[in-house]
Amino acid sequence: MLSSTPRQLLAGLRMLLVMTVVLGVVFPLVIWGVGQVGFSTKANGSQIERNGAVVGSELLAQKFDGAQWFHPRPSAGEYDTLASGGTNLGPNSEKLVALIAERRAKVAAEDGVDPAAVPADAVTASFSGLDPHISPAYARQQVARVARARGLGPERVTALVAAHTEGRQLGYLGEERVNVVNLNAALTDLATAAK
Repeated sequence: MLSSTPRQLLAGLRMLLVMTVVLGVVFPLVIWGVGQVGFSTKANGSQIERNGAVVGSELLAQKFDGAQWFHPRPSAGEYDTLASGGTNLGPNSEKLVALIAERRAKVAAEDGVDPAAVPADAVTASFSGLDPHISPAYARQQVARVARARGLGPERVTALVAAHTEGRQLGYLGEERVNVVNLNAALTDLATAAK
């Protein structure tokens, strides 16, 4: 019985070494290779590049200041990827109710609409605080402001919003949405092409 213990220990150590190499080196390299060959854009963070420089990711909202940009949903973490998360304020929170009222008034004044017409996603943060998508209604609400600030016709900006409106996932999941980061990148391309 004692003589088999060292042999079993050695077999266990060999198995540990083999599994470490297979699961810790070979498997991750295979998955990485498949990602790079078949899905390189997504595997590398869905980066948006302009003039050889990475300007953002399709997956993460950014803060766009100024009337010339479409604005994303509010972020509890100020669009900081290290501070991702919600506020943990519930629907009965007086602080949340006041914050939403403040945001609604600001968005309504900025976009020149009645506060009652402001879409919910314009005043409420997503759970991560980094969702790059807004509703088509919120995007359309911002068209007049963006067109005016950029000196473009509203119909041209409306067409840009329509071109960047994504349908439901798999045709039935979720709602239609507009990726603000892609939309603002297209605005930049439009301005560059006009020069």
